[in-house]
Amino acid sequence: MEAMSRTLLLQVMASHFIILALLSSSAITQLSASSSHEYVQTLDPKLMGLKEEKLTHFKLYLHDIYSGKQPSAIPIVASPLNNTIGFGFLSMIDDPLTVAHQASSKLTGKAQGFYGQASQEGAGLIMVMNFVFTEGKYNGSTIAILGKNAAMSKVREMPVVGGSGVFRFARGYVQASTYSFNQTSGDAIVGYDVYVLHY
Repeated sequence: MEAMSRTLLLQVMASHFIILALLSSSAITQLSASSSHEYVQTLDPKLMGLKEEKLTHFKLYLHDIYSGKQPSAIPIVASPLNNTIGFGFLSMIDDPLTVAHQASSKLTGKAQGFYGQASQEGAGLIMVMNFVFTEGKYNGSTIAILGKNAAMSKVREMPVVGGSGVFRFARGYVQASTYSFNQTSGDAIVGYDVYVLHY
């Protein structure tokens, strides 16, 4: 009987020891995880006021004007190569965005950033720009666009990589199509269909 009691006591003690060991290792793991990753935190989107995601479409016209007394685009780096492609050139832009192709139509914002010839084979521009809105509920908000613009293609697609204001956490794409282009001055009017997911 006494041997049986000792066996039972040893089994109970062993099970308590195992439970204690498991709890201790779990606590140590949590402690080390929290101390090594204390800069990372998972948040509930509702805490940031994020509601249901929606898809918004804009149809805008970008006026890229090199000519005249107040150009909206200026070359900042010329291509060091003597060729027709102009590989390496860069231009800075502050282009008006309007609701129609006429320059006199309603201004909704500006396209601000730069673009350059990033391809050695054909017109392949790298576009880095923000659409900065100045109208209505979008006033002060931006959409960031970054991507390749195959300028000679009828329709070019570039990603929306972010945004600010109304467009925080934005993602989507734009489709650009040239409405007019003056080969002498370099002036262009480009239609942009913007499709953006945001909260």
